[in-house]
Amino acid sequence: MNEQLPNELPIVKQLREELQKVEKELRIDIPKELQKAAAHGDFRENAEYEAAKQRQSYLQARVAHLNSRINSLVSLKLDNIPKDAIGFGSRVHLEDLNTGDAVVYELVTPEEVDPRNGKISVSSPIGRALLNKAAGDDITINLPSGVKEYAITEVHTLHDLFFRRPDK
Repeated sequence: MNEQLPNELPIVKQLREELQKVEKELRIDIPKELQKAAAHGDFRENAEYEAAKQRQSYLQARVAHLNSRINSLVSLKLDNIPKDAIGFGSRVHLEDLNTGDAVVYELVTPEEVDPRNGKISVSSPIGRALLNKAAGDDITINLPSGVKEYAITEVHTLHDLFFRRPDK
């Protein structure tokens, strides 16, 4: 099979846009700032020059990080993501076993995390507890706020959401 995810997952598009902005600042804005600061003379006591150099270092590191994240997301292979269990991209419906409250989480990349909208990282405590589980399983999660117990009531994997049933 060896299918790959579409290159333009929303997060990939977002990261590419950020990369363009960061590269523009690094190639155009920072050299202008450095040139302007250098015109002030002595580099040892030049706060503007030092700030521009620090910003340049930060932007170089950010470019490297963004390129790495884009490459890893673009190279995700569907074969490595479970079809019948919770994994990256899954939307999971849970029922709190103590209160009966329902909650829905989607397992996303760290850049997409938005807990208020149910988007949690696969590496978060809840995300790790959900990995490789299926509908009907119960999970117990040790959180800073205490122990939570959930029943997994419904699971839609990335395969379901992206390729089979867009209505879910």
